[in-house]
Amino acid sequence: MKQFAVIQHTYSEFLGLIENQLEKRDIGFAYFRPFVGQDLPGSAGPFDALFILGGQHPPGDHKSNPWHDDELKLFGIFREAKRPAVGLGYGALVLAEYEGAELSSEPLHNAYWTTAHKTQAGHDDALAQAVDGRPVLVMANGGATLPAGLEPIVVDDDGRWIAIRPDPLAYGLLFRPELKPGMIEDMIMEAKRKTPADIAELLAQARHHWRDMQQTTDQVIVALVKELDLMAERRKMPVFRLNISE
Repeated sequence: MKQFAVIQHTYSEFLGLIENQLEKRDIGFAYFRPFVGQDLPGSAGPFDALFILGGQHPPGDHKSNPWHDDELKLFGIFREAKRPAVGLGYGALVLAEYEGAELSSEPLHNAYWTTAHKTQAGHDDALAQAVDGRPVLVMANGGATLPAGLEPIVVDDDGRWIAIRPDPLAYGLLFRPELKPGMIEDMIMEAKRKTPADIAELLAQARHHWRDMQQTTDQVIVALVKELDLMAERRKMPVFRLNISE
């Protein structure tokens, strides 16, 4: 059975809409929660892909994200093992940093609705085609200036990057295909969490766009499955049994 590693940074931000899509395809997933002290995987061997989810602090805030360097290392481990990796929100910024992007703590709340636009770099990309012209919710605290040579495959109405594909087996998405209105409500209720000043308006738009959000997620998952070959079960590391003869 295919198994994905999923790195979660807050209880309110999980795979959400994506869970159903993976379950329909008989794909299992295991959550790892460094924010409660759980260790991250030390190897890509047991997993067929990696998802790094959203978070409430900018990645550059190492005091709030003491696991940050370990996540960068984990991206590298999956890259070297030639296993797919997807970063959503916070995870997209971590992936961008791994590729040489310069992180910024501003804007602290980078959250807004926009229309997705595929770029020339994303002309032949199935994911970029899937979201082109569709309303999407961008949500990631902090930002990242992409390094020279890394062109976005999707941008927002103002031409700012919201999706990158730095490697054939890696995507970073600042827009959030996994989010449901209920998850945004949970963010609002989460203890000590700072949310955007217009979070109520963002939630109202999410409810308004709910049908479109579900359709977008369906199309994004189909595209990820196609482009990353997510239905392929990667070879797992063998388990050895030692027989010591007397």
